[in-house]
Amino acid sequence: MTRDQLDNLILQGEHTRLEFKRQLSSPDRIARTLAAFANTSGGILLIGVADNSKIVGVTSEFREIEKIEYATNKLIEPELSISYETIAPDGRLVLVISVTESDEKPHYVLDDSGKRTIYVRAKDKSVPTSKLIITPDMANRELLKSPMARTLIQYLRKNDHITADKFAKLINISDYRAGKLLRQLAERGLLILIDKPRPVRYALKLAE
Repeated sequence: MTRDQLDNLILQGEHTRLEFKRQLSSPDRIARTLAAFANTSGGILLIGVADNSKIVGVTSEFREIEKIEYATNKLIEPELSISYETIAPDGRLVLVISVTESDEKPHYVLDDSGKRTIYVRAKDKSVPTSKLIITPDMANRELLKSPMARTLIQYLRKNDHITADKFAKLINISDYRAGKLLRQLAERGLLILIDKPRPVRYALKLAE
């Protein structure tokens, strides 16, 4: 990755497929981010970049990679493959961790008690859900072209998620029909279902 490519990434700000970390606090927290990327649309983690988009660098590449490897090998099931590279703009070391959308999803994150939780990306957050709807392709594309779907996408580009009752009010239909439409869009790979905590919410799967 070149300096210009890094700068362009940082200018995007954090979103569905991009997250910044000044440094890694613990393997379990980073496991959630990596698994969420793999379970959603893939993503890039920049370590050595603060939340305000300032490049601060990391003090030890070895320590950061050690946490990453522990997270991918011990805290995520099935194990997760990642790739990484380093770049040192102005002498400050930044780690670029790349995660592709996984063919083996869902990937679960294990906590200290052995409990397994699925994480997905909703905007710039990694959030838990109890199920992951997996679709082999983007079937029935006509549904995505409908005025209702376009209204939904515009809403979710500005908001983290939507519930069935909110969607019903947005497009003036029944709660039941709104819930059915949201489920269909999740089954077609446009939305991610989030049901922890209740109520059930839906977030945009694809990056803006």
